[in-house]
Amino acid sequence: METANHNHQNLNKISFAGLLVALGIVFGDIGTSPLYTFAAIVGEREITETLALGALSAVFWTLTLQTTIKYILIVLSADNKGEGGVFSLYTLIYEKAGKWILYPTIIGGSFILAEGIITPPISVSSAVEGLRIYAPNLP
Repeated sequence: METANHNHQNLNKISFAGLLVALGIVFGDIGTSPLYTFAAIVGEREITETLALGALSAVFWTLTLQTTIKYILIVLSADNKGEGGVFSLYTLIYEKAGKWILYPTIIGGSFILAEGIITPPISVSSAVEGLRIYAPNLP
């Protein structure tokens, strides 16, 4: 019994390595979004100082607010004995919400899986697109 209690106490400990991994996950995924955002904001227009500062401001505040509100205030408060994610949220609200909550949970899990599948090809195609700026003769 004491071993189970000891293991549960270890789940609640925060280490520097754990924080570093969490930051890598959060900013590793949304950290590539500014690359797409700058291209979408600029488009075919001439890049001016106002346009660059506006784009940088939009990216900075989006990352700051999204990370603060979504990840720190909402996601980290949904703790199911050290577990997290969409299925942990399902477990936490199942008793109050009823069986219908299973469907949004499945959809949320599907979105996470789809994002994991589509993100690498988009990142590679964006990198190739960026290379074409410096080497337009690439196939």
